[in-house]
Amino acid sequence: MSLLFRSRQQGAQQVNISGFRRFVMFWVHNLQQAVASLGELARYPMASLMTMAVLGLSLTLPATLYVVVKNTEAIGADWQHASEITLFLRKDLSQQEVSTFHKRLSLSNDIESVRWIDKNEALQEFRESSGFGEALDALTNNPLPDVLLVLPVANKRGTVQAQQLAQQLRNEREVEQVRLDLDWLQRLEALLNLVRDGLLALAALLCIAVVLIVGNTIRLNINSKRDEIMVMKLVGATDGYIQRPFLYTGVWYGFVGGLIAWLATAVMILWISGAVADISELYESQFALIGLTFNEMLVLWLLAIGLGLLGSYIAVRKHVRTIEPQ
Repeated sequence: MSLLFRSRQQGAQQVNISGFRRFVMFWVHNLQQAVASLGELARYPMASLMTMAVLGLSLTLPATLYVVVKNTEAIGADWQHASEITLFLRKDLSQQEVSTFHKRLSLSNDIESVRWIDKNEALQEFRESSGFGEALDALTNNPLPDVLLVLPVANKRGTVQAQQLAQQLRNEREVEQVRLDLDWLQRLEALLNLVRDGLLALAALLCIAVVLIVGNTIRLNINSKRDEIMVMKLVGATDGYIQRPFLYTGVWYGFVGGLIAWLATAVMILWISGAVADISELYESQFALIGLTFNEMLVLWLLAIGLGLLGSYIAVRKHVRTIEPQ
């Protein structure tokens, strides 16, 4: 009787620790299967590297286009006089009134700088450059107004923001006319929007292609191990246990493919940075090509891993379940 009691007591102790053991063994098995799936890829290095290279190069194109768009936006932002607002003041204003208005605009939080072009200086410059000196001398009054060149702060240089600021300045009592030439900037923004939309469409198509490539590769791996999977199911292995190594294979595809995409993008940026520097020097500009930041590289790498996992998940969910022992 006592032996039976001790046996039941030992069994109860095993039940009490079996939950912890299952938790530990779950992660141990996951680690073992992750390493085993990597070893399986190493058995066929050429085929594995080709799949990883296709995945990586498929992500290189949208990553490179993203860098192009980002640098184009930086060029537009560096062109600070693109959104410069020209204010033609009323001719009946005195110099004191113009000076007061100039100082008031300089203190505005929406304005970075204000340059005052005196009407007498403007007339003298026009006389020297136009060749109409005698005709201008015949005039009794200066026909030119005082002009203020207003440069908005950085966050007000967009098309919409600059137009809103111009409208506010148009309502000022001292202002006769406002000129804001944003035609080329509007064209640039429209072109960038088109490129962004095209980039998103291209990235979506290439991501779908990556998922299909990984899914097809995993499907072939499953079919090659069909007999092994049937034996595992005969001895009681669950679908989740069987699927796990294939899922890790997809993760490894994405892991290495993401590194290849990052390296390929970095090499392309390094390759063309010299030509960009030469062009910047010819135009007397300090522009330098901007590559991917650490966060952007991390997003690219995680995206590749996620696509690899998604492709393998679709394949194993569809094909492992259909394999049953006869």
